[in-house]
Amino acid sequence: MTTMRVAQLHGYGPPDMIKIGTAPVPRPKAGQVLVRVRATTVNGGEVWMRAGRLRLMSGSRFPKGLGIDVAGEVAELGDGVTDMTVGERVWGSLDSKKMVLSQAAAGATAEYVAVDAARLAPMPDGATFDGAAALLVGITAFTALRDKARVRPGERLLVRGGTGGVGYVGVELGRAFGARVTTLVSAANLEVAGELGADVALDYRSIGPDDLGRFDVIFDTVGTRMNDYRRLLAPGGRMVSIMVNPPLRGFAAVLASVIHGGRRIRAFSGNPTRALLIDYARYIESGQLRPLIADTYRLEQTAAAHEAIESGGRPGKHVILP
Repeated sequence: MTTMRVAQLHGYGPPDMIKIGTAPVPRPKAGQVLVRVRATTVNGGEVWMRAGRLRLMSGSRFPKGLGIDVAGEVAELGDGVTDMTVGERVWGSLDSKKMVLSQAAAGATAEYVAVDAARLAPMPDGATFDGAAALLVGITAFTALRDKARVRPGERLLVRGGTGGVGYVGVELGRAFGARVTTLVSAANLEVAGELGADVALDYRSIGPDDLGRFDVIFDTVGTRMNDYRRLLAPGGRMVSIMVNPPLRGFAAVLASVIHGGRRIRAFSGNPTRALLIDYARYIESGQLRPLIADTYRLEQTAAAHEAIESGGRPGKHVILP
């Protein structure tokens, strides 16, 4: 096969700016692996990008590729890749910053994608393609809680957005790490949050920062009112945010926390490596992490997946099966 189907963004705006077209099947460069994509997801960052909120970084060249997470099978090995085999089930992700800045015309929302071998690992034993894809973005929560916040057993953990695409893994990991987990979600998702392992689930529409107690760790996937939530940190507390909304005000809050006081807000984006994926997979293989899938879509329904995310309400990840 020399061509493939691919979802591409043809201009900034609503989801109907996403079209399905054809593109050459990429050839893996040295150190890369060509993957036959079996499942990918829609992440919040690409929804922002599609809407034009990141155009200073994403530029004006169209069409643009979509999708960074990938679960699939090795189709071809680039020069120098010796630790994988054709047909092996793998998972990993593209470098999102590189993809945005290069204004690439194809991403993981396609039938094939070339991925750096260092960003791929064997899929967890027993995982399905859609389940693995739905859990991939949770590597961000894993890094936030294990490496950045260093959550310890018995600590009080607040997860904002605990049934969202990243937040639900934060709740599950908090339970796995032995923390006492409180999460803020919509009223419709309170039961789901409890099933994920939250000790306390609260409706964010009726509960604000002034109604909450102290926490040792706050994992923020929402990014609003960051200073208000930072004030809930106990002495020695840590706050990690993967979202700043609106961006300028959010980054100002992060900077102010560095300059003033010890309760610092750490903001970062995930950077999956092979070693990190292998560590993370152990929690999936042990049953401590389970995928939460909002819905699955065919490649030609990519725009519908974007619409569903923007309408909100469904807990978990929206998964595309090319």
